[in-house]
Amino acid sequence: MSNLSQIPDAARLSLKRARMLFDQSASTAFLPRDDEDLRELSITRRLRTQYNQDKIVAAVVNEKKQAKENSIVLAKDNISDSTSTLTKSSAVTTTTSTDGVLAKLQEEKEAEDNKPRGILVKHREKTKIPTPTWHAPWKLSTVLSSHLGWVRSVAFDPTNEMFATGGGDRVIKVWDLAKASVGASDALKITLTGHISPIRGLAFSERHPYLFSAGEDKQVKCWDLETNQVIRHYHGHLSGIFALSLHPTLDILITGGRDAVARVWDMRSKTQIHVLSGHDHTIASILTKSTDPQIITGSHDTTIKMWDLTAGKCFTTLTHHRKSIRALTQPSFEHSFISGGADCLKKWQGKDGRFLKSFNGHKAVINALAVNDDGVLASGGDDGTLRFWDYETSYCFQDTTTTAQPGSLDSENGIFASAFDLTGTRLITCEADKTVKVWKQDDDASDASHPIDMIGW
Repeated sequence: MSNLSQIPDAARLSLKRARMLFDQSASTAFLPRDDEDLRELSITRRLRTQYNQDKIVAAVVNEKKQAKENSIVLAKDNISDSTSTLTKSSAVTTTTSTDGVLAKLQEEKEAEDNKPRGILVKHREKTKIPTPTWHAPWKLSTVLSSHLGWVRSVAFDPTNEMFATGGGDRVIKVWDLAKASVGASDALKITLTGHISPIRGLAFSERHPYLFSAGEDKQVKCWDLETNQVIRHYHGHLSGIFALSLHPTLDILITGGRDAVARVWDMRSKTQIHVLSGHDHTIASILTKSTDPQIITGSHDTTIKMWDLTAGKCFTTLTHHRKSIRALTQPSFEHSFISGGADCLKKWQGKDGRFLKSFNGHKAVINALAVNDDGVLASGGDDGTLRFWDYETSYCFQDTTTTAQPGSLDSENGIFASAFDLTGTRLITCEADKTVKVWKQDDDASDASHPIDMIGW
């Protein structure tokens, strides 16, 4: 192997790197060919990795091109020199040029690092705990005893002068609100009979002197309050009806019950417009709005469905609840709604059904929900517990328990329905001890006597 030219190309390429680098004889040492393109790519990559400056890389490339041209000129001027000497001198020139550029870049980097500059630190904003709005506690004002069975439904007149209740005794009782609030003996105005099963839904019409009722006898009735007689029947349900609601702007009513469908009726012609099917179990509560979704239903199948009234189809199903949903309510000041079931309360955005928050604390089945314009949410359970919440922050500012009237069983200490009057100063609860209770705010309370428990909150 004394003659380098006699070594085959394959053998020369397979020589050990140690032999190539440390051969004692300079004449027999194998020097790998200097590939300028690979060298240029390697230097460019290292510059970009270390300095991250494309303009400096461009400058290095230009200087390397100039060095290459200089080496070519030098080769022409020294044509008599050997090929090996020319290759070594070109490599030395390129290496010297590259080393100079690297040194220059290093100096620029150090100068840039030594420049005074501000330290940009991204401070994470502290989580702000919302402060609940103070509300006065509520206390029992009046107990109305007239029903002979469980009181299952309540509705207020649009004029806020009277309210109606219906229950397991199959009658509807219409009360004078002002007299009932003070416990007058003549608070009961009239009793309407006609249903043959417990009455589960009541609603007053805002544009007509009508009262609508629905019961477990599969009947939906329209009462004329001027003559106190039934003027219309709506037939179609195959089982008991558990919920009834009137549309706020259209002359239609929606009913739902044990047949797992919600039926949309024309109020005047008694025509069935839509049959909203999709639930797998009893529909226990219905909400109606003037904006989409105009119908929201809650069912014992643990789902909430939001319906397109025009098409008569469901476009969103909410499945966050783990147990049956018994009650729905919505405020007048916010486009949202609350659902209550056997597990907890949940707050939803009214437009698309986006989940907002949970209201935890009840340990019973929640049957009744009501909210007033002051942002007070009242929830009642089948164990007689009554909780008052701040609607905005889900802070429970009062937890009380209703008291069954004398002679009732302990198991009859339950709340089935509730509603605020139009002023939001009176709360009506319908209970299992066959009574209707009127609650009002404590006028003597203040934020000093009943402060917000921020530690517990």
